[in-house]
Amino acid sequence: MDADFSDLVGVTLTSIVRSNDEDGDQLVFTANDGRVWKMLHWQDCCESVYIEDITGSLDDLVHTPILQADEESNSSGESGDYSATWTFYKLATVNGYVTIRWYGSSNGYYSESVSFNCV
Repeated sequence: MDADFSDLVGVTLTSIVRSNDEDGDQLVFTANDGRVWKMLHWQDCCESVYIEDITGSLDDLVHTPILQADEESNSSGESGDYSATWTFYKLATVNGYVTIRWYGSSNGYYSESVSFNCV
């Protein structure tokens, strides 16, 4: 089920696991109350969406309540047969800040967005 990234505010996470498989990059957030969220992009042809960078330590986000959970996107728009989107996910606790930067590019027809779902 789709969730808002801001739903993480006030949540205490017990783990954040990063993986990469045939479906692409994925982050799994697990809360101390058993809720689980997945951040990922289902890849299609003619596109590429992946985690380009994580600034800060994901360890700073566990075992203490999330104080900030913001999402911002920036798109280069279409240029010929090319489109690019950067999406920044900013998280903070009393222990520190983390920015997860996703990058997506496509021929302009496919989605470059990242899904955040409660599973």
